[in-house]
Amino acid sequence: MFEVDVIIPVYKPAEKFIKLLEQLKKQSIPIQNIILINTEKKYFDELIDGTDFWKKYDNVQVKHISKEEFDHGKTRNYGVSLSKAPYFIMMTDDAVPVDEELVKELLKPFEDEEVGMSYARQLPGKDSDPIERFTRAFNYPDTPLEKSRKDLEHMGIKTFFASDVCAAYRRETFDRLGGFINHAIFNEDMIYARKLIDAGYKIFYAAGGRVEHFHSYNGRGQFKRNFDMGVSHADHPEVFSGLSTESEGIRLVKKTCSYLCKMGKPYLIVKLFWLSGCKYLGYFWGKRYKHLPEKWRKLFSMNKNYWDK
Repeated sequence: MFEVDVIIPVYKPAEKFIKLLEQLKKQSIPIQNIILINTEKKYFDELIDGTDFWKKYDNVQVKHISKEEFDHGKTRNYGVSLSKAPYFIMMTDDAVPVDEELVKELLKPFEDEEVGMSYARQLPGKDSDPIERFTRAFNYPDTPLEKSRKDLEHMGIKTFFASDVCAAYRRETFDRLGGFINHAIFNEDMIYARKLIDAGYKIFYAAGGRVEHFHSYNGRGQFKRNFDMGVSHADHPEVFSGLSTESEGIRLVKKTCSYLCKMGKPYLIVKLFWLSGCKYLGYFWGKRYKHLPEKWRKLFSMNKNYWDK
């Protein structure tokens, strides 16, 4: 039997977060501890005020940090430091398990000693639009996949594509490789995944482990998110250089256009082009952020606190 903890950075938790905890309680493989690293105590207190939260979720631990202390990498490393389990699962506070087999499906690949990380399939919610639904299907198909260093040549950046929206880690390997980078604006999961691949380990896409998770960003949100992605790519050439992301983006746009036409919704192609253009411009300027004035960097960024550290 696997021993596993779940670690979740939390910010302004809502009812969806309670649904997440409810689904974790139902898992066929029991979770030892759920470790929450909550940003800004007042928001968490507002959610649980007047409830029997601590009785209902007796395996939950909460550590509060300030907004200024939050960092995509350092905060997650802090959560890991509070766990003693040989395996841990990273989640975000808006990823809801679809069924009771999520933990089982994420841990099953670790029967292979060479697997250092597995990640779940992300499904769109019922409120997502057709563009978001197709994007999720494109990035998270229904077929499991094992990836290793030998795949770099033909898969490129997809070899170490992995998301800690919901991902499991072997603790021994995580510690040996130094965990997440401590100062990260974005992509802390893929930067770690590349370390795994380069060290000769495997990553497993556990398509049978499913969470509902999607974003409904407008053009401005897509620009900011992809600006931060570009910054992370610029700051970590040892991870991303020589591996094109633009070609994969173009392939996604083409396939989404075909999908929208088949769905009888070609009018959404205008929205697709707008969002895709915002993504590209955000990524373009993120890759070149060192040429921008400091105030522009913060203006363009989704993670504004990153620039104060």
